[in-house]
Amino acid sequence: MNKNQDNGNHGMSDAVDNFILRIGRFLSWANGILIPVIVLQVILRYGFGHGLVILEELEWHLYSLAFMFGLSYAVVTNAHVRVDLLHSRFSKRTQEWIELFGILFLLLPFIIVIFMYGVEFFHASWIHSERSLAPMGLPCTWVIKGVIPASFAIFALAAISRLIKAIIFLRRKEYGND
Repeated sequence: MNKNQDNGNHGMSDAVDNFILRIGRFLSWANGILIPVIVLQVILRYGFGHGLVILEELEWHLYSLAFMFGLSYAVVTNAHVRVDLLHSRFSKRTQEWIELFGILFLLLPFIIVIFMYGVEFFHASWIHSERSLAPMGLPCTWVIKGVIPASFAIFALAAISRLIKAIIFLRRKEYGND
């Protein structure tokens, strides 16, 4: 173990985490824009009896942007929902083993599949210059479809960073360094 790992600094893993945190903070503006767009759409629809398709589509584009990149932000900040209800009752070592196996055998294969299909989905949309089917909808829907592989690439980085931290923790415990 090197000195950086003993004091909790994980070098490249921390650099990846900081990169993801910067992306998350930058893209949080999507939620700030989403709220006025929803309010405007509600006022137009219920106040004037006529909403705009472009605003409806913009709503789900902004929500998708924040949600998709928010996945990796949640992994880095450990703010994601855990499926295992017993997790908090386990020792830290057992938790890290569960994390390691969960990332290797569940999360990373899932990310790889979604990334591969996401690239195909985006590419087909881009090749055809796909746009909204609605007459007054947003152009270039391929852009939002590109968020799928981009966000899952960042999600993979977050998962690998977390995996590295789990391995370092388990190795440190293995050698008696606490």
